[in-house]
Amino acid sequence: MPKVRYGIIGCGAIGQRRHIPECADNPKSVVAALCDPNEARVNELADQYGAKAYTDHKQLIKDPDIDAVVVCGPNFVHAPQSIDALRAGKHVLCEKPMATTRADAKKMMEAAKKARKYLMIGLNQRLMPPHVKAKQILKSKAIGKILAFRTAFKHPGPDGWSVDGAKSWFFDASAAFMGATGDLGVHKADLMRWLLGEEFTDVGGFITTRDKKDKKGKLLPLDDNAYLTMQTKSGVVGSMIVSWTNYGSEENYTIIYGSKGVLRMGDDPDWGVIVEYADGNMEKHKVGEIATNEKQVASGIIDSFTDSILKKKAPEIDGFEGYQSLNVILTAMDAAKKNTMLKIK
Repeated sequence: MPKVRYGIIGCGAIGQRRHIPECADNPKSVVAALCDPNEARVNELADQYGAKAYTDHKQLIKDPDIDAVVVCGPNFVHAPQSIDALRAGKHVLCEKPMATTRADAKKMMEAAKKARKYLMIGLNQRLMPPHVKAKQILKSKAIGKILAFRTAFKHPGPDGWSVDGAKSWFFDASAAFMGATGDLGVHKADLMRWLLGEEFTDVGGFITTRDKKDKKGKLLPLDDNAYLTMQTKSGVVGSMIVSWTNYGSEENYTIIYGSKGVLRMGDDPDWGVIVEYADGNMEKHKVGEIATNEKQVASGIIDSFTDSILKKKAPEIDGFEGYQSLNVILTAMDAAKKNTMLKIK
């Protein structure tokens, strides 16, 4: 059986808890090499998975045995490392947000096109079973014309999840560039674009820091909460709430309001998808779970990218999709600074 040999760049929480084990669990893929600037960390993981160890990504991408690279380090390295790997002839799966600027995101797409290699972005919310089921229901027009939505993604923050705790790069403005809005908001922007089947045209709202602090006890220069208002091309209106200060149970839910009913996903502990019809009828679907920081069920990202490579079929969640979702968030950040609504260009 042909297998995709992966080099995974970044051995922090997302690498250790998702990409590395999911790659190892897929019979069509191999954890061939690992890279991280923390030598002790990468050596330990390399021994565990029987992989080569590197501390410099430029050395890893020279390895002729590597077919594809996963880029999952801090936000600021996503674009340069992805471009380096593409130019070296490797397929690239890049964590979200794909870049910290629109210009860098475009350079990534250009590099993939020039190298004739696949670029996929790790926007895994599209692949979660409740969301896949919801997409099927929306396609059937069962709830009629889509009128509005409400979506949220809230957890205690990366300090409780990152392998480096409060010292995580997530709290370093020079490495992260974006806070909760970039971390969680880009997931939700992509999910809603996909579920609704259209682009957002306008966005605004409040992006703020309420509780997360640096070593000196001062509020972080990065946002830990955001409340966004959004509108699509056809006029669907909605709200997005993201937070790093939900110190209770993690929330990741979406509610879509239609002319014939309401579609709910992720807000019931037993049923992944619930449809409440205007005539009083109700449907409940138990269709798997949405991955959370507390419970890392399979994301499907490595499986999807591996199939794309082996079947020589471009990934659905490609650079363009990553760019469109990033653009929503960057525009929202610009709008919040100006205290206004802005058009998404």
